[in-house]
Amino acid sequence: MKSDEFAANIRKSAEDSFASGLYCAESVVLALANAQGIKSDLLPKVATAFCSGMSRTCGTCGALTGAIMGIGLALGRTNADDSVQPSYAATQELIKEFEQEFGARECHVLLGCDLNTQEGQETFLEQGLNEQCAKFTGKAAEIAARIISTANG
Repeated sequence: MKSDEFAANIRKSAEDSFASGLYCAESVVLALANAQGIKSDLLPKVATAFCSGMSRTCGTCGALTGAIMGIGLALGRTNADDSVQPSYAATQELIKEFEQEFGARECHVLLGCDLNTQEGQETFLEQGLNEQCAKFTGKAAEIAARIISTANG
């Protein structure tokens, strides 16, 4: 399967998971893991606290952190003698492309509201910002899938 087709399939998988009710980080890491043949109920659990900008603390977008976890699954090391460079280089590329696409990496900047406040929650609902999150989710998964595919040759 070509890299672009592979990435498009991963994007769709992440968007479908998000539409089913999972959040950004959960959806992205699951899509990337499933594409690698990795199945575990632990994956959405480990990703949950990364959703909504690190549990609504105005941190990094959950879609981006989910993609970083997916890169780690593909390119991370398993022992201290292995190099961190493949994972680091892929993550740096992911962050660069995500920021070029959306102009930021922090959840509250991307959405224009603080999800940890009542006002922010109301803004999120009133402006239908869930649709923005769906875009971040799909695109982060797509970028990561393309980077992983390229790194794996």
